[in-house]
Amino acid sequence: MGKIAVSVLSSDLGHLADSCRMINRSEAWSVHLDVMDGVFVPNISYGFPVIEAIARNMEKPMDAHLMTVEPWRYYQRYKELGIEWLTVHYETCPHLNRDLQEIRRLGMKAGVALNPSTPVSFLEQAVHYADLVLIMSVNPGFGGQKFIPESLEKIENLHRMREEKKLGFLIQVDGGVNATNAHILYEKGADILVAGNYIFSSKDPLAAIRAIM
Repeated sequence: MGKIAVSVLSSDLGHLADSCRMINRSEAWSVHLDVMDGVFVPNISYGFPVIEAIARNMEKPMDAHLMTVEPWRYYQRYKELGIEWLTVHYETCPHLNRDLQEIRRLGMKAGVALNPSTPVSFLEQAVHYADLVLIMSVNPGFGGQKFIPESLEKIENLHRMREEKKLGFLIQVDGGVNATNAHILYEKGADILVAGNYIFSSKDPLAAIRAIM
């Protein structure tokens, strides 16, 4: 059975507390926070006030994915907000090893995300400092996109790299996840699946979470 991170990006933010209560009742592993700045990606999601509101209502671990430029400016703030897993993008961190080490120094688990066009091999020298690697299976910026099939090969390559290097980082996949493709993602090596639109568009979100575990 895999782990599910529920993305609140697709939830009704006008009823955020209700969404948090649903996630708390569910079998999900974490709540996934998609933070977008309108610079690195062509969309703006939510900032610290909304994350504070989620933290007040959330009993599950908070897993933040920063789709932002210069993410290092706010690592301490995310720690103060209660973020347990903090993921930055390879494409925005020219000194990635240092960023991952700083996130760990602050007491959080360090993650690194790869855009669909970024090869897994680019992490060869940095993956030792990561607790999690996030494979984006859609182009980041918007929820509800279709899964990019070539992502399966990237997951396989990352799983192979993990075994060859004898490392323990988790493999997370985000984008177009649903009950149809979840099983193959786990088979390829994924440990955690991020889902938002599939869950919140379902008549029974709790059942939808169980269906992709």
